[in-house]
Amino acid sequence: MNKNGIAESGEFSEKLQNVTTVVYDVAASCQGDTTALLKLLRQLEQLHREIRDGTFQESLPNNRQQLYALLKDIESEGGWPYIERMKLQAFLQNLLEVEAKENQAQISEDDVLSGDRTWS
Repeated sequence: MNKNGIAESGEFSEKLQNVTTVVYDVAASCQGDTTALLKLLRQLEQLHREIRDGTFQESLPNNRQQLYALLKDIESEGGWPYIERMKLQAFLQNLLEVEAKENQAQISEDDVLSGDRTWS
């Protein structure tokens, strides 16, 4: 677990903030590039899996007091870390909404170009 208080140290907080800043910078530089953003999300998921299955599992408590402290921390700090994937239905719904907007825009553009629209 947290034997030497690393999680509470200023150095750790600074390193964590640096990681966060880098991830946000990369995401911002990928804005509008769905493929690049998907690649970023896949990389973050892979990092999560590697840390969880490696270093984290190796550091799990080996006595009741440490287990209690870990569970108390999980409860007080917001639960178990989880990277949620977009549900396929939500993805398809978003796709349908985008398609409907594009169709509506095309219909409006066609009306303007053909002069069929009556202006009030």
